[in-house]
Amino acid sequence: MRDFDLTPVRRSTIGFDRLFDFIDDSFRLQGEDNYPPYDIARVGEDRYRISLALAGFKPEEITVTAEQNILTVEGSKTENGDHEYLFQGISGRPFRRKFNLADYVEVTGASFENGLLQIELMRKLPEAMKPRRITINADVGSDLQQIEHSQAA
Repeated sequence: MRDFDLTPVRRSTIGFDRLFDFIDDSFRLQGEDNYPPYDIARVGEDRYRISLALAGFKPEEITVTAEQNILTVEGSKTENGDHEYLFQGISGRPFRRKFNLADYVEVTGASFENGLLQIELMRKLPEAMKPRRITINADVGSDLQQIEHSQAA
């Protein structure tokens, strides 16, 4: 499925370029590393939480950056040479995980507890974009008659 060409679909759509870029990126990322594991949960109507399992990391070894519509989480362990591992099953390798955020989704906070990094997100639509109810006038017929009358004069 990696060789799927979206060119014919791109030619017949307008304004969906970012959507197709996301699809292209997902095809490219399928064979890549899935470290660290994460969950994305909806915790309210316009609130979300990303949880990353970062056992063995300290908060100062993790960087969270929000830039435009991309959230980047990076981690790098500082070397601690005071002991020698006989077996090391807890991964401490450096990582970089990127999340594409939808328009108007903002990072509102982050916390680190018990090996889980929790990143809070909120969708903040401008008032002009929120759904609004349109009132329907019952006297539409009389308004049309007034318009026709004024055009005839």
